[in-house]
Amino acid sequence: MANFYLDNKDLQFHLEHPLMRKIVELKEKGFKDRAEFDYAPVDFEDAMDSYRRILEICGEVCGEVIAPNAEDVDKYGPSVVNDRVVYAEGTQKNLDAIVAAGLAGLTLPRRYGGLNMPLTLFVMTNEMIARADAGFENIWGLQDCAETLNEFASDELKDEYLPRVAAGETCAMDLTEPDAGSDLQAVMLKAHWDEARGTWLLNGVKRFITNGDAEISLVLARSEEGTRDARGLSMFVYDKKHLATKVRRIENKLGIKGSPTCELVFTDAPAELVGERKLGLIKYVMSLMNAARLGIGAQSAGLSEAAYREALKYAHERRQFGKAIIEFPAVFEILSNMKAKLHASRALLYETTRFVSIYKDYGYLGRDRKLEPEERTEMKEYTRLADAFTPLQKFFLSEYCNQMAYDAIQILGGSGYMKDYPVERLYRDARIMNIYEGTSQLQVVAAIRHVTTGTYLAKMKEYESEARYPADMGDVFKQLVAMREEYERCVEKVVSTEDGEWIDFHARRMVEMAGYIIMSHLLLQQATVCDDYRNSATVFAKFGYGKNSEAAAYIDNACCGIDPFKKVLDERVEDL
Repeated sequence: MANFYLDNKDLQFHLEHPLMRKIVELKEKGFKDRAEFDYAPVDFEDAMDSYRRILEICGEVCGEVIAPNAEDVDKYGPSVVNDRVVYAEGTQKNLDAIVAAGLAGLTLPRRYGGLNMPLTLFVMTNEMIARADAGFENIWGLQDCAETLNEFASDELKDEYLPRVAAGETCAMDLTEPDAGSDLQAVMLKAHWDEARGTWLLNGVKRFITNGDAEISLVLARSEEGTRDARGLSMFVYDKKHLATKVRRIENKLGIKGSPTCELVFTDAPAELVGERKLGLIKYVMSLMNAARLGIGAQSAGLSEAAYREALKYAHERRQFGKAIIEFPAVFEILSNMKAKLHASRALLYETTRFVSIYKDYGYLGRDRKLEPEERTEMKEYTRLADAFTPLQKFFLSEYCNQMAYDAIQILGGSGYMKDYPVERLYRDARIMNIYEGTSQLQVVAAIRHVTTGTYLAKMKEYESEARYPADMGDVFKQLVAMREEYERCVEKVVSTEDGEWIDFHARRMVEMAGYIIMSHLLLQQATVCDDYRNSATVFAKFGYGKNSEAAAYIDNACCGIDPFKKVLDERVEDL
């Protein structure tokens, strides 16, 4: 039987990370639930055993149900019937299997019917589901909207909605509009309080809404009349049972076709305020988007895993000139780089997930009791690292996902271009990863602050001071030190100009340099475990060294300013 957890030693490795003890203890709050729930763990070992069983169950559902349905779901997709979304038959089977396996509400507290699993487990399940079908992950993964309710909503709203998510109801986050994509400050869907009905009513249009006809939706709307900026926006929860929205259409997309991307019309739709007015974008959407970006990282890792496995399998089976094509240097170099990128990106994903998990669980702990001074300090540090690493991982994993799908088709050659093989679907599915939930360019905008303020540099030096690696890999470590010194020099050279436009121009180069060094360090740490990681650490460090040298050379030679690049602003279509 196919099991996407048991066949993935890399996932199993990350589950056993030393920080898991702190993560579990924070999440379980002294294992106090054992007095009330017979399925709650009694100690760390009991919790870890439970996590492994949950991951095995999810891995089996992915391998036996979701993956076999993926091609038909991609072919037929969802449809609109009487203004409502009807999932493809395979999608509905996937949902039924997930719910039957008890995998809904993974991270929600047990008092709402959830399993109280750490974020790390949720990210791992997202990754496995994306490996099976990246489009279905968009439906399954949106249950993390419930975490926003759990974090910010009133007890009454949590009592009303969280048990429904734990029972398997689907979620959506309704943010973007026809004239408000990445610029969410421009959202104009109106929310007004109806005194006679005693409720908020929503009116307007939302566009590009993933799983838009979900049972439970978080809606960003303009509650403050006369405003046009972020301060006039609030967050609302809308219940599909009101039937006050219509699905105008499902977008005809390049990929992830099983996931319905909808245009919605709200007409006097009753909704309930989440948290406080005016904080919808400033506080709640920012939290929601950071969680979503972690989800896209997991989705990208899962799709990358699928692409690598398809390419490796074909390279072993396909014979040319009397031997398997994997024996040709040009082919095994591509596969070696793919494997190194996969290990490196997954290492960055779970390092980020651990940072996010710890700071969020300290926040929940702080609601039960006053945090100790050292706990507040630690929470602040992990919050800073989570803010720095979240855009970094979303940037790299989504870009690598596209590269991995591209390389998989290249390994398969003409066969990969045909619908007879799944890499064609993987290639189409991958293309959205570095666009939605914030493009790669927007991730660079979020990450550059941590270049200029030294967050990444400080973490590099910490990795150096705590470095552990096989004795014969000292040269790789020295290479990473040299890369860090070059990075430090380049950042100083650019930042010292005090020219914001010049810093922005080189931002992507500096963020990429930081990422290559950080991921190389993470792989070097893993190199003590097995030869697989040793090989990936060596390959990726060399790859990163080349990339960083290229970026440094560009920065050193880009002495002419950005004026020549800005000339395109003066061009008009008729001039071309």
